[in-house]
Amino acid sequence: MNQGTLRKYEAIYDDMQTEYGDPNFCSIHFGGCTERPKLALVFMNPTARNIATHPDWQGLRAPWVGTKNVWSFLCSIDAISKETLAAIRSRKGADWSPEFATQVYDDVAAHGVFITNLAKCTQKDARPLPDRVFEQYREYLMGELACVRPEQVILFGNQVSSIVLQQKISVSQCRKSNYQKAGLNFWPVYYPVGNGFMNVDKAIEDICFILAHY
Repeated sequence: MNQGTLRKYEAIYDDMQTEYGDPNFCSIHFGGCTERPKLALVFMNPTARNIATHPDWQGLRAPWVGTKNVWSFLCSIDAISKETLAAIRSRKGADWSPEFATQVYDDVAAHGVFITNLAKCTQKDARPLPDRVFEQYREYLMGELACVRPEQVILFGNQVSSIVLQQKISVSQCRKSNYQKAGLNFWPVYYPVGNGFMNVDKAIEDICFILAHY
């Protein structure tokens, strides 16, 4: 039942790409465990560095396909195995096949983790999106999470946290703080990649705390 409901959102996101994303790329959906995962990880929005955004890609349109740095972070919070991380590190992004992407996300699912973005519209590069675009996706993200029913939801960064929780959030001021909304447990956490990499150790610390105590 979850897969059918989630597929409905995929179609919506593909339509929204034409309005909010780069027309040369496809939207990115989600991946991992869709039945009561221990964690749902909510990132910002995809860029064309993800090879699953390319129109000729025939595999999963899931976050971070064909990238490297984020997977080290994900291994640090037990979202993938060390063996999967080694396999990712051993190949270039362009060498990811649809079969390998499925293998990686099967491992994510086996670790009880669901990975998604707040906005699903792909941009050519990492230019910031305005709040108004993220706000268009909030309702659908909440629908995803209601379907998946994660035990804990990790919101990465101030912008994602503020949009989802509908209040001004500064992660530095609310580390390890729980917010309950729509029957779900939300945790604002530092963004761990890109410009936020300087805070990756704090992100790992906070998620490990959540896993140990909740």
